[in-house]
Amino acid sequence: MRAVVTQNADETSPEAPLSKRGGAPNALPAAPAAGLAVLSGVFYWAAFPGIDVWPFAFICWAPLLVAIRGQTPRRAWWLGLLQGLTCNVLGFYWLLDMLKTFSGFPTALCAVFMLILCAYQGGRMSLMTYLHARAERKGWPIATVFVLAFIGHEMLYPLLFPWYTGAQTHKVPLLMQTAELGGPIAIGIFLAGGSVALAEAIWSRMDKRPLDRRRVAIALAGPLFMLVYGAIRMPMVDKNIAASEKARVGIVQGNLPLGGHEHRDTVSIHRNQTEKLEQAEPSKKLDLMVWSETAINFVIPDELLGPTLHRIVMHGPGGVNIDTPVLTGVILRRGPDRKTGKLYNSAALVHPDGRIEGVYDKTYLLAFGEYIPFGETFPSLYEISKNSGNLTPGKSLEPIPFGKHKITALICYEDILPSFTNKIVRHGDPDLLVNATNDAWFGKSTEPAIHLALAKFRAVEHRRFLIRSTNSGISAFIDANGRSWGETPLFEEAAAVSDVRWMRSKTPYELWGDIPWWIASLAIVAMGFIKRPVRSS
Repeated sequence: MRAVVTQNADETSPEAPLSKRGGAPNALPAAPAAGLAVLSGVFYWAAFPGIDVWPFAFICWAPLLVAIRGQTPRRAWWLGLLQGLTCNVLGFYWLLDMLKTFSGFPTALCAVFMLILCAYQGGRMSLMTYLHARAERKGWPIATVFVLAFIGHEMLYPLLFPWYTGAQTHKVPLLMQTAELGGPIAIGIFLAGGSVALAEAIWSRMDKRPLDRRRVAIALAGPLFMLVYGAIRMPMVDKNIAASEKARVGIVQGNLPLGGHEHRDTVSIHRNQTEKLEQAEPSKKLDLMVWSETAINFVIPDELLGPTLHRIVMHGPGGVNIDTPVLTGVILRRGPDRKTGKLYNSAALVHPDGRIEGVYDKTYLLAFGEYIPFGETFPSLYEISKNSGNLTPGKSLEPIPFGKHKITALICYEDILPSFTNKIVRHGDPDLLVNATNDAWFGKSTEPAIHLALAKFRAVEHRRFLIRSTNSGISAFIDANGRSWGETPLFEEAAAVSDVRWMRSKTPYELWGDIPWWIASLAIVAMGFIKRPVRSS
């Protein structure tokens, strides 16, 4: 039996580098480790939607893995923050203009808030590297630790603007198909295999040891599985698409700024575009028109919704009527009067005869845009930030009925929330997903491209078509394989029509949701406190 030699307390404490406890690789000094963390952030940003150098998705974590190996949890936390801050400042630069638009604060103060927000968002990576470092110090295999820490950081960390690493594949539908197994986190896991393989090649050279071929083979199995799975599943889904019932649907993009237009203008713009679509091919009847989130930008009392939409939407000047049912965004007021009534960001389906077949109220409101956190407790906050809305979240997940079909409406950024979409789809079992949104507040930036990219995965996760009608772009049609078409340019009036399919499908992700990821997240937290058992020889 080998004797145990007790070293200094500094060397055996949880904050001591692994290299001082014997047998573990030496941690990189602070400067090169920080440089690799920044490089990892740049690679991550370059692979992300809006830049779309997607091959970087397979290696973007490798520099960070090399940087944090053997580091103390505290230093690993800082390296993760540096990586996260880098990719967030580069990728979410449009936060500055958004904050200026909605807060009304001076530019310098908005810049400070932007850095704070980016640092907070980047804290997601800090969580990952901290969990990784703690579990590594407990003797758990480094590659396994990374995968579990990756799952944990995407599951556990709350974000103001949610995003997922898997979105880096949105330009390559072949790589998107594993989303039906576990949402975007599943894609991120398989992508991470490339980073682990590259990191192992670097580690072996640093340690002057042979390459761990088993580790590399297991890591590269992830990207390979994505390719094989996509090649098998896409033709199968295409066959289901071809066998499904068609619907001819139009979308209208009004290109309206955030202010300066009266409600008559917004409605007339959408009406004119709708009339053009109806008249373009009279022999091909439209089944549905989808207008954007802000197509009707004035408040309508709930009890007057039907008559109002019948009058302003279906009946135009000169006796020209719209003959197609319209699903449009609208602001509703529910309550006895203007002072006590509550406002809702809603979507309503109106028929040519004025009949309202269904209404959905947005459930997830955007902080600072549609409400101010703690605004109900401190109403004075709305006096400080005069451009922020004061909306009430909806409570019903019911789909909008449309004859024998059901439509689930997702308003604004609800279509980038995989767990929420999974919940609402399981509840309503719709055969079409529709998103009405307004991204005008982000200006001519990469945000609309990011929003579209994140939304595409909802179609794959549930094998349903998704239609997006936006105020200022990017509007599009998305099929059940995640392929998009009819994409409109930014800040231009546009309208498009296409055949889509009514589809229903029970996918694995729809059945078990995020349960596997919650289990994995609990596992990595536990591994940070429980030492790996040592096998007796």
